[in-house]
Amino acid sequence: MRGVRWRRVASQVGRSVAVWAVSTLTMLVLAGILPDFRLRSADGDSATDIAVKAAFGAGAFGLLSAVVWPLLVRLLLLVPALVLGLLVFFLNGALLLLALRLDPGERGTVAPETAVVVAAVMSAVASATGAALAVRDDDAYRRRLYRLSDRRRRSGPPCPSSPGTVFLQLDGVGHDVLLDAVGEDLMPTVARWLGIDGARPTHRLTPWRTDWSSQTGASQLGILHGSNHDVPAFRWYEKDTREVVVCNRPSSAAELQRRAVGHAGHDGLLAVDGASRGNLFSGGAEQQALVLSVAARRSRENRSRAGYFAYFSDPANAVRTALSFIAEVGREIGQSTRARLGKQRPRVSRGGLYPLVRAFATVVERDVVVAAVTGDMLAGRTAVYADLVAYDEVAHHSGPASRDARGVLERLDRSLALIENVAEHAPRPYRIVVLSDHGQSPGETFRSRYGLTLGDLVRAGCGLPVPRHAERTRSGTEARAAVRAALRIPVEERGERHRPTRRSEPIVLASGNLGLVSFPDVTHRMSKEEIEARHPALLPTLANHPGIGFLLVRSDEHGGVVLGAYGAEIPLADLDDNPGPLAAFGPGAADAVRRTHSFPHTADIMVNSFHDPADGEVLAFEEQIGSHGGLGGEQGKPFLLSPLGFSAPVGEKEELVGAEHVHRVLRRWMRESDGPQMPLETSEERAA
Repeated sequence: MRGVRWRRVASQVGRSVAVWAVSTLTMLVLAGILPDFRLRSADGDSATDIAVKAAFGAGAFGLLSAVVWPLLVRLLLLVPALVLGLLVFFLNGALLLLALRLDPGERGTVAPETAVVVAAVMSAVASATGAALAVRDDDAYRRRLYRLSDRRRRSGPPCPSSPGTVFLQLDGVGHDVLLDAVGEDLMPTVARWLGIDGARPTHRLTPWRTDWSSQTGASQLGILHGSNHDVPAFRWYEKDTREVVVCNRPSSAAELQRRAVGHAGHDGLLAVDGASRGNLFSGGAEQQALVLSVAARRSRENRSRAGYFAYFSDPANAVRTALSFIAEVGREIGQSTRARLGKQRPRVSRGGLYPLVRAFATVVERDVVVAAVTGDMLAGRTAVYADLVAYDEVAHHSGPASRDARGVLERLDRSLALIENVAEHAPRPYRIVVLSDHGQSPGETFRSRYGLTLGDLVRAGCGLPVPRHAERTRSGTEARAAVRAALRIPVEERGERHRPTRRSEPIVLASGNLGLVSFPDVTHRMSKEEIEARHPALLPTLANHPGIGFLLVRSDEHGGVVLGAYGAEIPLADLDDNPGPLAAFGPGAADAVRRTHSFPHTADIMVNSFHDPADGEVLAFEEQIGSHGGLGGEQGKPFLLSPLGFSAPVGEKEELVGAEHVHRVLRRWMRESDGPQMPLETSEERAA
C-alpha cells in the first residue's frame, strides 16, 4: 500500500511539473508575440533570466488560481451568474498581474488588457494539459472528477450500495428527431445504448404522448410532482386572481409547484435523497441548483444559483466556458447571417440579445448543469433530475431539423458520454434514464403567413380596432427565463396584472401554436352562448380562419364543444365517434381536449392552430419556427430512453400517455432499485 501511495504522489508531482512547464512555455511564446507583454527589463536580460521569470510567473499564477480564485468567486456569489461568467477574463487577468508583481526582480511588464488575454490562454492551456495527462491515469481522472462533487457529503453517512438513478431531460427533443440523429451518426452514445452500432443494447426507447399543453411547464410539473392538473397552457389568465400565470416566471413556478404537491399528495419524485438541477420545479429535492421555482427568493444563500459557484470556482472551468460562450455567440451570428443571406424560409428574427441567450443555454447552462450532475453522482445521491435546454432554444429559432439544431444534438451526446464515464467512478452504481418533455413541430409563424397576430384576429372578430402594424408576440422559452433568473431580472410580461378598461376588451395569450382568449370582466368561464350574444362574429371568424385548426368552448347545452370550419360543432361526448376537426391531430386528441376542458382555469376560448399531417407543420402564435404548446405533429411525441434493467414502461399493446403517467413509471423504477424506500403508491397510482 505504501508503494502505491508513493507512486500516486510521484505521478501527481510529475503532472504538476508538466503543467508548470507547459504554462511556462506558453508564457514565453505569448511574450514573444504580444507587443504589450514582455519578460525582460528595459536593458535586456539573458535567456536564462527570461526563462526564470516565465517559470516564476507561471508558477505564481497557477498557485494563485488554485488558492485565491475559489475565495474570490465565493465573495462574488451575489453577483449575477452570467455577469460573473463575463468577468472571468478580467479576474484572471488581475491574478496574472499580481503573479508577475510577486517577482522581486520586477523585470517584466504587461498592459492590463493584454494580461486578460495572457491569463485566458494560460488557463485554457493548463486545463487542457492537465486533462490530457489525467486521461491516461484512471486514479488521476477519478480525483479530478471528485473535485466537482459536493464536499459536504464527505462527512455524511456511508454511501449505499443500491443503484442510484440519473434522469437527464433533453428539452424539446422529439422521438423521431432522436431516431434521425442516431441514424445520421450524430449521437453515437445513444446509438450504442440502443445497440444500433452492433453492440449489445443496454436501453430501450419508448415514445410517449404529451397532454394538450405540450410544453415544459406542464410536462415537467407532471413528471416531477405527479400532477399537472389545471395547467392549460404555458401562460394563461386566471380570473379569480386577475393575473397571468407564466410557467417560466419564478413566482408562477413556485405557485404551480405548491398546487401540484397538494393535488398529488406527496412532495415529488426526488423527495428521498434527490437533487434537482436546471429545472423549472424542484421535484421535492433537498438539493437544488438553478431551479426556477426557488429563483424568486431574495437571500444570500439562494440555492437556485448555488450551482454557478460550484462550477465557476474552478478557474479552468470558468475560462473554458467563457471561451465556448464567445465561440457560440460567433456561431449563432454566422448561422443567422447565412440564413438571412440565403433567404431561408421560414425564418424569425435572431438579433438583439438572442445570440447571448442561445450561448447561455447551449454553453453556460449545459456546462453548469452537467458539472452539478457529476458532483451529485460522485456524492452518491439516490436520484438526480436535470434539464438540458440547449436543443429546445436553438430549434425554436432555427427549426427542429435544421443543421444548427443537429449540431446541438452532437454536443448533447458528448455530455451524455461524460456522465456515463463519471458513473464508472461513482461510489455506487447508477442507472441513466434519458427522456424529453415534448418535441417540436416545424412551421412558419401565424403572423408571417397572414400578416396579423392571433390577438389582431380576435380584436377584428370583436369589432375592435386592429393596429396597422401587427406587434410581435413575445417568445417564452426556458433558456430566456434562466438568463433572467441568473441576472436577477424579474420575468414580467406586459399585462400580467389586468384591470378591464372596457367591457369587450379581450386578453389574448399565446403558448406556441395554442392560443387562449379570456374576457376579464366576466368572473366565470364564458359559455358559447354568452360569447355569441356579446360578439356574434368572433367564434365564426376564428373557426373559419384557414390558420385555425379548432376551438374549444364551454356550452350551456352540451357542456363543452369543439368548433371547426364550415359550422362544425362537435360535443365533447361525441368526439370518439365523430372527431370532426380533431381528426387531423391523431389519436388521443379527444382525450387531451376533454381533460383540459375539465380544468378550473381553462380560457373562455381555447384556440389550436392549423396542422398539416402530411408534413407535421403547425402555425405558431409566437415568433418561433419550431414550436410546441398545443396539438399537432412531433411536439406531442417525446421519448423515454430507459435501461433494460428496469421493467418495461408499459405493456406491448399499451401507450404511455401524459406526464402524470410518466411520473408513475419513474416512481416504480425507483422502488425497483432497492434504494431508500420511496413513498407508497397513491390510490390513483394503484388504480392506474
